Amino acid sequence: MSNLANSAIRQYMVVTSNYWAFTLTDGALRMLVVLHFHQLGYGALSIALLFLFYEFFGVVTNLFGGWLGARIGLNKTMNIGLSLQIIALLMLTLPTDYLSMAWVMAAQALSGIAKDLNKMSAKSAIKSLVDESAQSTLFKWVAILTGSKNALKGVGFFLGGALLHLVGFQGAMWIMLIGLIIVLCCSLILLTKSLGVSKSKPKFTEVFSKNRAINILSAARMFLFASRDIWFVVALPVYLSETIGWDFWIVGSVIAGWVIMYGFIQSIAPSITGKKSKTPPSGRSAALWAGILCFIPALFALSLGTNEVWVLLVGLGIFGTVFALNSSLHSYLIVSYARKDGTSLDVGFYYMANAMGRLIGTVLSGAVFQLWGLEACLYFSSLMLLIAAIISLWLPKAATTQTAASV
Repeated sequence: MSNLANSAIRQYMVVTSNYWAFTLTDGALRMLVVLHFHQLGYGALSIALLFLFYEFFGVVTNLFGGWLGARIGLNKTMNIGLSLQIIALLMLTLPTDYLSMAWVMAAQALSGIAKDLNKMSAKSAIKSLVDESAQSTLFKWVAILTGSKNALKGVGFFLGGALLHLVGFQGAMWIMLIGLIIVLCCSLILLTKSLGVSKSKPKFTEVFSKNRAINILSAARMFLFASRDIWFVVALPVYLSETIGWDFWIVGSVIAGWVIMYGFIQSIAPSITGKKSKTPPSGRSAALWAGILCFIPALFALSLGTNEVWVLLVGLGIFGTVFALNSSLHSYLIVSYARKDGTSLDVGFYYMANAMGRLIGTVLSGAVFQLWGLEACLYFSSLMLLIAAIISLWLPKAATTQTAASV
């Protein structure tokens, strides 16, 4: 193996480890906020609004972050993301009496910026580390990064529930804060300084994608993630705690298990959707799998009346498996479609749409659940997935950079 290949693998491992550590705290923080403020008496809509700025600034960050990464380098944007998460955690170490809704929303805003800077940097970095012709390798590396990240996010959900039970909200903030400071110090030393810097300095107007394939994929991604978050982010944890009567650590454990399974399916997606990586998937694959997924939430909702706990667990498993395949396909397609020089611009635009979907889903999760319950959230989810499948029909038939560029 050449020194160049060894260097690429080492940088991939640094990027992945950095992303893992951040994701662990991000998942834990989300679960801590949902459960802690539900414990304090906040309703579903109020809890959803705590994440409003988290998701809104995710939209803004992805729009600007890709441009920033192309100009100053992905190592810097990744480390800025870690630093902002540290500040957000520090803000939440205050005693509960000082944690007003506005203060928590501000901390969540910083966390949202941090998360999307970190994610955009990690996903974009892979494009610069893999040869243009190695599409199967690209699919595997993206799948491993995305799948392992989501598995760690699941561990983070469990960690959040467990820490809330064991050391309380503020104690959990301090533990995660110290851990991230250590990770930031390692990242500053190990990441290559020139990682992801564009050869030409892109103009700000280039943040808006002119690539038809990326625009279509971004629209499909928005509806895909809105369909998940409309029932998963706020409605499900509150339902499990309020209606089923589960303790916080059980709620955290169930959601953690779901996300870990989801991450595992993502990491092995190439062997399912890419025929063991010999044939990378295309836009047709994205339309097909979204079409399959759109029936599942509606069937899930229809079955909720009897054997409620078992229906929830089985439904979560089926939805998570098929959703993971969809998400992994999208993650590969965006990196494949993106230009080699200035990848972060295209990836940033795409994840702006992802963040917009999460924003829509999060707000609707609180509002729809409070008005009509979990079943209504699931029916809305099916409708959004149907729209995602229809949009995906316009994606290119072949998932290669050359095809995507010729639009």
